[in-house]
Amino acid sequence: MGRFAPSPSGDLHVGSLYTAAASYLDARANGGRWLVRMEDLDRPRVVAGSAAGILGTLELFGFEWDGPIVEQSKRAESYAGALDALRSRGLTFDCSCSRSWLADEERYPGSCREHPLVAAVPTATRLRVDPGPIMFADRIQGMFRQDVAAAVGDIVLKRRDGLIAYVLAVVTDDAAQDVTDVVRGADLLDNTPRQIYLQRLLGFGAPRYAHVPLLTEAGGKKLAKSARSVRLNAQAALPQLVEVFALLGLSPGSELLHASLPEAWRWAIRRWDIHRVPKRMALQLTA
Repeated sequence: MGRFAPSPSGDLHVGSLYTAAASYLDARANGGRWLVRMEDLDRPRVVAGSAAGILGTLELFGFEWDGPIVEQSKRAESYAGALDALRSRGLTFDCSCSRSWLADEERYPGSCREHPLVAAVPTATRLRVDPGPIMFADRIQGMFRQDVAAAVGDIVLKRRDGLIAYVLAVVTDDAAQDVTDVVRGADLLDNTPRQIYLQRLLGFGAPRYAHVPLLTEAGGKKLAKSARSVRLNAQAALPQLVEVFALLGLSPGSELLHASLPEAWRWAIRRWDIHRVPKRMALQLTA
């Protein structure tokens, strides 16, 4: 069971298409289901109409998902339950530190572990993180090791503004949806040990992870901040898909440009091999 979980904060770009295609191909080639989940917890960043636009674009590019679309904004009760389970075991604490107060810190220094430093201000809820390495075998990048306590310190599970943090939501959702394989961008690789740490505390099994290279401009600029972040052109869906297949190591020939979308997807699913994906953290676009 795979999934694609975009944030409805704008239109899909070629980097989004690349990640979605990798996840979709991996699920379908292995006879699995593929889900779509809207990560719309950060309400200030949600753009009106973006979710519908994302789904429409996926359809125009030939993606077919299984089951209903899950929206994180409607799963507050599940997140509250997970947070309460951790709180009841003494694994969390309230933290009054703001981002500006911690701006010069490389990791959270544990300032509020005993009690909030500042009284009568909104607090975040942090997870007490114990020292020790978390290791996992990424299906693309290989072995990855991180001591979460040394790298980032105690993790925010609920923000000072009351919003649930990504790490708690994604762990809870993947478990609830029985996701077995997560294929996503390499910018989330170092976030994965935090998720595994939290999964263990909550008694959830960890999915298999695979992190595809992050697509960038030639100078290393992220696509979200470049001209390539413009909306995908559904009128040229096939050429853009073929470009993505090439970036995923499938080596499509020019004859694929004359296929139909369903034929192109069937070709790519038959040819899919995750070991063909470049073992890099970033992959520069040249055209």
